[in-house]
Order: sequence, then structure tokens, then C-alpha cells
Amino acid sequence: MSSTDIFYTIGDLMQSTFVIFEIAGNTINFGIILLGFFGFGLWMNYQRKTNAKATVPVEIKDNKGWYKEDADKKILK
Repeated sequence: MSSTDIFYTIGDLMQSTFVIFEIAGNTINFGIILLGFFGFGLWMNYQRKTNAKATVPVEIKDNKGWYKEDADKKILK
């Protein structure tokens, strides 16, 4: 058995793994996209909760000092 036979065998094995993608079609792609949207939703929900706890004002006109007056100088850690 020569090295050419070994390389062709490895190539045939690797090529046969692509059959999985042909069977699945776009299902894997749609799954990854849905997973991305779900993760983005979780991230935005976490960001909304963190922003609600933050004591730094969002707008410049509200910036009388560094912290909001009703925040009792608590900082998120």
C-alpha cells in the first residue's frame, strides 16, 4: 500500500462527510441563524436589566455630577 492509496482513502472519507450537509440542506444554516437571534435577544435582555440598575445618566442634559441624585451613590460591580 503506497502513500497515494492512503491519501486517496483519507480524501474519500473526508468527501463522504459532505453527504451529511447535502441531506440537511439549509437546516443547519437556519438553526445557526435562529441560535444567533436567540442569543442576541438574551444579550439585549441582560443589557436592559443592567442599564436599569446603572447609576450613570444616559443623556448629557441629565448629567448633574456623575451619578443620578436618587441612586444613593451605588455603583454596579
